[in-house]
Amino acid sequence: MAMKMVRLGELAHARSGDKGNTANVGVVANDAASHAWLDTHLTEAVVADFLRPMGIGLVRRYPLPNVQSFNFVIAKALAGGASRSLRLDTQGKALAAALLELQLPAPEGPTS
Repeated sequence: MAMKMVRLGELAHARSGDKGNTANVGVVANDAASHAWLDTHLTEAVVADFLRPMGIGLVRRYPLPNVQSFNFVIAKALAGGASRSLRLDTQGKALAAALLELQLPAPEGPTS
């Protein structure tokens, strides 16, 4: 039996931006149950593995529990940054939309 999967975008919304060659993605859970589940399953390693084809560097996760959120800081995410990069998304604005497509094992209960 295949494991049921869910898009991160079903559990949260996100926004991203840049600081030079570093990007950040803020992920905000839809509710407390989703936040608790994401706290365990949306790790630095999971995000790094998903974005690895972009040639990224270190991923750091900063939990913001009072607002049911996480901030992911991603080194070397922008191929040099806005003024140096030849990528279409030089400021990392599309990273949030891309990350929301991440497939995760579906939580059980009301969030699924």
